[in-house]
Amino acid sequence: MNQAEKEQYLRDYSTLKNQGKPFFPYAVAKDALMALIVMIVIILLALTFGAELGPKVNPTTTTYVPRPDWYFYFLFEVLRVMKNVPKFTPMATIGVPTICMILLFLLPFYDRSPERRIERRPVALVAGVLTIATMAYLTYTGASTGSPNTVALKPPANLNASEKQTFQAGALVVGQSGCLACHKIGDNGNSGPGPDLTHIGSIVLPGAIASTLRNPTAPMPSFKNLPPNKFNALVGFLSLLQ
Repeated sequence: MNQAEKEQYLRDYSTLKNQGKPFFPYAVAKDALMALIVMIVIILLALTFGAELGPKVNPTTTTYVPRPDWYFYFLFEVLRVMKNVPKFTPMATIGVPTICMILLFLLPFYDRSPERRIERRPVALVAGVLTIATMAYLTYTGASTGSPNTVALKPPANLNASEKQTFQAGALVVGQSGCLACHKIGDNGNSGPGPDLTHIGSIVLPGAIASTLRNPTAPMPSFKNLPPNKFNALVGFLSLLQ
């Protein structure tokens, strides 16, 4: 911007400023009207759909899945994607938010363009649209992802009805017992400290699986106190993981 353009800009700015309206009461009235509309919409939604009430808090449960507030779902999804690579976890939890915050604070310093019309700034327009689209996608996937305490494997097609029932019952026991905190089964769970159990049934016989569950090696807890039906379902499920 040369000196003539700068002077013309200042003249236009001064003219438009003199033609404008004061903040109070014009802008205040508009903000108050919009706030009233938002409040009415929230009240109508509450009266129409009600508030979702979950079960009573149980501090002894191992199946509760904590989730962040909706506006942090995109960061939650970034962490979920990177959790299988432990060395990237600090980047997902600290690095990404910090870098984005620094870039936002430094925006006036590295964006020196005098142009304010967004259609004349293709780079900024594309960057903004991509950022919004990425956050929207990550928010959606973070909100719709399944519980980490469930096994996402489907029963193999070659199982009979009884084996499928055992498979589903055992998968439920796995989720309730916290096995996925130390083991990986399919795409669920953690890669350690326990071994990957995705194909454990093709490696270890059912009797050996049952013996390990009763008398495991530390730090794995013993499952001998499980009810017989749950214990048998757990053994049957692991045996079917071929």
